[in-house]
Amino acid sequence: MEVYAEYSHAIASLVIFTLIILFMSPFSALAKAGKGLAPGATPEQDYADKAYRLNRAYLNGTETLPAFLTVTVAAILLGGSPFWVNLLASLALLARIVMLVIHLRGIGQPHSGLRSVTYVVGWACMVILGLIALVAAF
Repeated sequence: MEVYAEYSHAIASLVIFTLIILFMSPFSALAKAGKGLAPGATPEQDYADKAYRLNRAYLNGTETLPAFLTVTVAAILLGGSPFWVNLLASLALLARIVMLVIHLRGIGQPHSGLRSVTYVVGWACMVILGLIALVAAF
């Protein structure tokens, strides 16, 4: 699959992000179970509560993964610039990891602040990846 070798950083970013989300799943479930919550239940909205923050970080990742996967794979399959696809996918992954650490450590405010900045950075990278895919398609 030499044609995809140029996109190794972008592909690795997708795999790493997916593995992070998969790794977080049982920890989120255990934290909720420790609070006596049923599977699928959501802890009370309290940013001081570690179980709530872990669950939010996990859910945020599962909400973001489909968009990240879609725009990155589309940019790769449509032949977007490997430099930009790799850079943007890697930056999106880095922003998501920083956001995860912020969530789990309870750093900053529940709204806005550094967590919002990392969200916007990751979001912007995904929007640009989507635009790269659309430009490559036409």
